[in-house]
Amino acid sequence: MGISLGDLRTWLLQNNLDLPEEDVDDEVACCGFDGFPDEGSFFLGIRAMEGLYANRSTSCGFDPPDQPDHPFWRNEWIPFLSDQDGWTGKFIDVRDGRVGRWFVGEPTVTGEYESMAQYFDSVAEMLTRIAEGRFPVCRCTDGRLVWS
Repeated sequence: MGISLGDLRTWLLQNNLDLPEEDVDDEVACCGFDGFPDEGSFFLGIRAMEGLYANRSTSCGFDPPDQPDHPFWRNEWIPFLSDQDGWTGKFIDVRDGRVGRWFVGEPTVTGEYESMAQYFDSVAEMLTRIAEGRFPVCRCTDGRLVWS
């Protein structure tokens, strides 16, 4: 992106996806503009990323501590998409740039996509299928995604 790491948080705050303070619901783990990229999840703003990351990270670097080779969570994973409960979502692995996904109670999948670019290509393909009427659970009505 051409941004130094020192300026990354500032850049993310300027291009933020967090809800305005008056719309934040303190009863849920994550808040955001739901309905995109799918019905039950949303891209996280920087404050939501920080909150979810703080909730998941551990002092030993992975959770559970007795399973370093197959953890549910590693501190090197940065969440960028979640449901409102923080139970499921996608993360980027800062060690190699791959995108993975978690779901509480199930094994975490690493390397679901080789990069953020590949992930966003898949989102663009999905939006193309929706626009062409070839995505059975979603349609575009008056410029909005409507999930069935």
